[in-house]
Amino acid sequence: MKKNIAIIMGGYSSEYEISLKSGNVVYESLDPAIYNAYRIHIFKDKWVYVDANNDEFKIDKNDFSVVVNDQRLTFDCVFNAIHGSPGEDGFMQAYFELLNIPHTSCGMYQAALTFNKRDCLSSLKPYGVLTAESYYLNLGDVINEEAIIAKVGLPCFVKANKAGSSFGITKVYKSEELQHAIDVAFKEDDEIIIESFLDGTEVSVGVITYKGDTKVLPITEIVSDNDFFDYKAKYLGESQEITPARLTKEQERKVNVVAKKVYDILKMKGFSRSEYIFKDGEPHLLEMNTVPGLTKESILPQQAAAAGISLSELFSNAIEEALS
Repeated sequence: MKKNIAIIMGGYSSEYEISLKSGNVVYESLDPAIYNAYRIHIFKDKWVYVDANNDEFKIDKNDFSVVVNDQRLTFDCVFNAIHGSPGEDGFMQAYFELLNIPHTSCGMYQAALTFNKRDCLSSLKPYGVLTAESYYLNLGDVINEEAIIAKVGLPCFVKANKAGSSFGITKVYKSEELQHAIDVAFKEDDEIIIESFLDGTEVSVGVITYKGDTKVLPITEIVSDNDFFDYKAKYLGESQEITPARLTKEQERKVNVVAKKVYDILKMKGFSRSEYIFKDGEPHLLEMNTVPGLTKESILPQQAAAAGISLSELFSNAIEEALS
């Protein structure tokens, strides 16, 4: 009997358009002989099932069901394709776990922790995971520019702490640029993280649960045409994404070990994609994404393809892992 799969997409953040693209790729890739796939749009003002004619049917939030043609439809599993809030920060995970509906992403705690860059990095440092020097600010804090620069140096990166797709991030070269960068980051979040610049090869590492085991996918090297891997580099083709990455065997071994270690320490499941920069030959963790982009151009699907895993296999494996 075919399983009913709800593919949730959209969300409440600046990433909603990318999420809709990811969700539609999942919808188009799932085998209709095995799954009944349903597109569910999650927005602040509406949760709706969108059918093939783009007609909308309201989701009952009490049990995540929907009435279509006088028939109540329920779901066997939820495929999470929401980047940012509420799909990547723990809210949807907690909701589905309360309803006892299997879902493809990590647990609520893991989602909340990894979405908070500074808390995630702080929790991994005791395990020997290397990171950039960092300085934290909350909205309303006194901004001591001299103390910030003394801690992280110049150039540095100012980032929104809980935002994805490079929203709210600025590379700062001069002290007089710092305040503007802080203002930009605070437009995305009320917490920001300021990090030292790591000058080295940047790589993106996909780690997934595949057929019951933790699997590190072929590594992607990021070569941005811009000053760093910003939104335009990620989504408008202004970068080279080279899979497999041009690393030495030793570099590859080191980042594979760290990526798997981080995934296992955090008790992750489902998809993850982490960014590392090599400094002095050692991989330094920047951040982890637990609902990475899933469009055909996105990094994780590229990596899966390099590992001989098709989109259909990648997505169906996630569903079967959740159901098991």
